[in-house]
Amino acid sequence: MIVAAFSVKPYDQQFLEAAAEAAGAPVEWRWFSEPLRAETARLAEGATAVCCFVNDTLDAACIETLATIGVKLICLRCAGFNQVDLQATEAHGIPVVRVPEYSPHAVAEHTVGLVLMLNRRLHKAYNRVREGNFALDGLLGFDLHGRTAGVVGTGKIGRCVAEILLGFGCRVLAHDVHPDEQLIGCGVDYLPLEELLEQCRIVSLHCPLLPATHHLINAERIKLMQEGVMLINTSRGGLVDTRAVIDGLKRGHIGSLGLDVYEEEADLFFDDKSSTVIQDDLFMRLLTFPNVVVTAHQAFFTADALDAIAGQTVRNLEHFARGEPLEAVVGIG
Repeated sequence: MIVAAFSVKPYDQQFLEAAAEAAGAPVEWRWFSEPLRAETARLAEGATAVCCFVNDTLDAACIETLATIGVKLICLRCAGFNQVDLQATEAHGIPVVRVPEYSPHAVAEHTVGLVLMLNRRLHKAYNRVREGNFALDGLLGFDLHGRTAGVVGTGKIGRCVAEILLGFGCRVLAHDVHPDEQLIGCGVDYLPLEELLEQCRIVSLHCPLLPATHHLINAERIKLMQEGVMLINTSRGGLVDTRAVIDGLKRGHIGSLGLDVYEEEADLFFDDKSSTVIQDDLFMRLLTFPNVVVTAHQAFFTADALDAIAGQTVRNLEHFARGEPLEAVVGIG
């Protein structure tokens, strides 16, 4: 089975090759560092499947080209699928499979790492000490113990975040259309989103990007939040209205912001841009705030997670090659 893998980095190739070899899967890989989009789709000519990542753009034009050149399967090596036009894949009869879970602990631990960094100004403290500045002015934080934290979306990752915050002694509130009975048993209270935002010192986002959740955090909802709130997003960039958040930061209403995702990240993240002039003025404005920490979509990036992603990806390819029922199929409804 020939598989054209796009947006490939050396670590992707390493883990995918190892997973295929361990499974004895007869996969013939074709590696492309280019992202998959309409302009690059013909690189997959001759392949049965394409293997894609979170910032590839599988719009209707891309999928039409894939169908024209005979691609039969879209295999996502990520959990999110908002980058795929599912109506187009259904119209062309191309199934889409994904990796619904890999290591929720990896993302949850990174999330809490951002909370700790912002609260105790670890990014600033690190640089100060390296410059011989041992003053503590401007580094004042607060105890997490006893504070109220809100987790928006309590799937596997959100659940892990809630459990870690409970371990710190936080009062944890949650919002989800499907409350987690296990978390309720641990003392987590579920509230409507607006009530959660009003009560929480820390708000962390862990829901998928859907039409209903696009710009879930907008100007109106920021007004509901406590003055000086800490906002964390390690889920999908489009959950946050960046312009509204910048306005909240300027006014001091948002006290600190931690992002591992950004709504226009596709042209930035996963590549070295250090020798170029970044053209995204909104993103560069974010970086000017001393109370903002941005990481480049690395929350998932642990050896454990990459191993799990590669393993599930290879299993998805094997099931398709054998004509077996597919796991983790993504559908329109």
